[in-house]
Amino acid sequence: MRDPRTGRRFRRGVSILPSLFTTGNLFLGFWAVVRTLNGRYADAAPFIIWAAVLDMLDGRIARLTGTTSEFGGELDSLADVISFGVAPALLVYSWGFHDLHPAVWMAAFLFVVCGTLRLARFNVQRHVVDGRYFVGLPIPAAAAQIATLVLAVERPLTGFVGPIVVAVMTVLLGFLMVSTFRYPSFKGFDLRSRRSYLNVLLIALLFMLVAVHPVSVLLAMASVYVLSAPLLHLVSLVRRRRTPPASAVPNEAPHSA
Repeated sequence: MRDPRTGRRFRRGVSILPSLFTTGNLFLGFWAVVRTLNGRYADAAPFIIWAAVLDMLDGRIARLTGTTSEFGGELDSLADVISFGVAPALLVYSWGFHDLHPAVWMAAFLFVVCGTLRLARFNVQRHVVDGRYFVGLPIPAAAAQIATLVLAVERPLTGFVGPIVVAVMTVLLGFLMVSTFRYPSFKGFDLRSRRSYLNVLLIALLFMLVAVHPVSVLLAMASVYVLSAPLLHLVSLVRRRRTPPASAVPNEAPHSA
């Protein structure tokens, strides 16, 4: 006869699995801060990327195991503030523009503020918005943009133009996080559908590209995702202006009998 206590212990073990992934996300974010303080920027950036991977997995594992909870959601957001708010802001400031005027550090602080606001808005709206999209740039994607850029360049920026460009980019990433642009969430990415083989092939291709050119491919993926929503919004605005309203279309004159 099956011992019911075994089943309870198993369910209890499964229920803490998503929280373990979230804790791992927090640890990687903290370690990225430590590496940044030591001036090892190329070592700090990968920890932020791996933290984003764990952040993606903890939610999916919670949904697959049926262990989603308000506690898990709040814990995930608190960890994200460190891993994708404080860690990348400190990294981009120390690596990119700390030699500029002292006031420029506000760009990094703005990134943290906007990321925190983005997480707060997500927690309030996650049960009432379309699950296929994120409202505003997700904070892990903004952090990944910074981390991949640091990996691509590695050495700290010097001079004036480069640091200014990075500071402006940091501000724009902050504004994108609190914007109302819709970004795809990929939550409907189903490997069990009839056309799942196409998804499997796409994932395999991405893994191959990352294995061959990891830094370039990750930077390209992050940049395309960040720019996708503003560009699609711009295209839709252009189409609306080119399409005349129905009332503006001239009516044909009635045929005489």
